[in-house]
Amino acid sequence: MKKAFFLSILCLVTISKSFAQHSDESSNLKSLRSYEDSLIILGKHFVNGDDELERKNANYTFIKTLVSALKVPNSFLYPFDSVKTVSIINSPDNRFRIITWPIEANDGSYRFYGTIQINTGGSLQMYPLNDYSPQLTNPEDSVGDNKKWYGCEYYRIIPVYTPKLYYVLLGWKGNNVKSTKRVIEVLSFKDQKPVLGMPVFDGNGKTRKRVVFEYTRDASMLLQYVPEQNLIVFDHLAPPDPKMKNEKETFGPDMTYDGYREKNGRWVYADNLDMRNVPSPHDATYNDPKKQAEADKATPKKEDK
Repeated sequence: MKKAFFLSILCLVTISKSFAQHSDESSNLKSLRSYEDSLIILGKHFVNGDDELERKNANYTFIKTLVSALKVPNSFLYPFDSVKTVSIINSPDNRFRIITWPIEANDGSYRFYGTIQINTGGSLQMYPLNDYSPQLTNPEDSVGDNKKWYGCEYYRIIPVYTPKLYYVLLGWKGNNVKSTKRVIEVLSFKDQKPVLGMPVFDGNGKTRKRVVFEYTRDASMLLQYVPEQNLIVFDHLAPPDPKMKNEKETFGPDMTYDGYREKNGRWVYADNLDMRNVPSPHDATYNDPKKQAEADKATPKKEDK
């Protein structure tokens, strides 16, 4: 009799916990959808606002709203895929995701914002990214962390399975009214904390910790990963006149291709690649945020990513 009584109590407790859990999940999902609606509106403001102060204020509110959203339990599982004004990409092993976006100033320059959210299976663990670009005079030679980030908007994560797992990130970096940049970054973790930059790019008599390309804002540059060949391929950039070889803001694609091929955990430079038979994956091009946004009004033409 007592055994039957205790079994009944246990069954009721289990049902109660299950109901409470379902109720919590429904409440969390409702909160996340509400936050997403707010982020959509704020994102349009920080992309399309006519006034720089308006864009900055919208971005400040966007950041606070995003942090509140990510604090909701199990937020990592929520894609926020209706927020078109930011880039949200998950690592292929689902260990983390990176959220990044730019804010344009009136002078045509950009400041980048973002965070790395770790997949904890529950509570929030994230590392806000602080754009330290102006202080990095030699970005290809520097190693930093999330507080000293060479800011850009990422669109591809490539895991490299060596004894020390690391990730290569491909990114777009709006620069100023004259030029745009692309970045090949390296992300690793030490003591569970992010490290940015690693000396793994070999070529032209130099080892780089990250790779930075600069070219005229009037052009587009291809930078993509070809997994079948373990190859990062990109347009070869050249000046319109040899006399302008030191003026990166004049550079543009010359219809040839170079790349970095992964060999034993390192990336070895290769030039004059034959790209005729290389597949064209989804990240072959990338649109600047004003093109990506579902704008309420016409916006200036910006380059393909």
